[in-house]
Amino acid sequence: MNYKTIEGSAEDRFIEKKSEFIGYLRHTETEQEALDFIAEIRAMHRKATHNCYAYILRDNNLSRHSDDGEPGGTAGVPIYEVLRKEGLTDVTCVVTRYFGGVLLGAGGLVRAYTKAAKIACDAAETLDMRSAAKLVLTLAYPYYGKIGKTLESFDVRVESEDFGADIVITLYIPVESKDTFTKELIDVCGGSISVKSEAETEYNFGKNAEN
Repeated sequence: MNYKTIEGSAEDRFIEKKSEFIGYLRHTETEQEALDFIAEIRAMHRKATHNCYAYILRDNNLSRHSDDGEPGGTAGVPIYEVLRKEGLTDVTCVVTRYFGGVLLGAGGLVRAYTKAAKIACDAAETLDMRSAAKLVLTLAYPYYGKIGKTLESFDVRVESEDFGADIVITLYIPVESKDTFTKELIDVCGGSISVKSEAETEYNFGKNAEN
């Protein structure tokens, strides 16, 4: 299963008409983890006016949101919509507000909570998790230059290259591309390459993933 989530935690903040908004985002895989994170932020900001939140989880395909005392639909839903539009799952976002004495109105609140959730998402390291096949390629040196174009034309992540008697390359590729990729390698090398498929796993193909 392919999905998009974040690594660890992230946060950012801003001031809007004297009210401080702090957006927190954390990777959470279960509802208990989400609730624990919400409780952690609430404990950290006991004097805050509101601690609104939303979470989306793969576990039981669950999602929840709360306005935490703000006018209905002005906080929890906007936070949730940011997470949904970002395509994130297994995440919990809490937006803390310290009221500054100036009313923002319903529209202003929606914009502020949307912004707080978005800047928290922007501060996070995104993981593009996909079902991947781990392949081990073994080839003679004369064929190394020939496979470069094939490696570049597919979304692969090279884990290691071992230059011994032969060249051994270990890499990850999305499972849906494995067969086409393997066939092209064999064609390019005229059959003079070994492509061994190991167990499938989840792997981060996001832009921050190391090649």
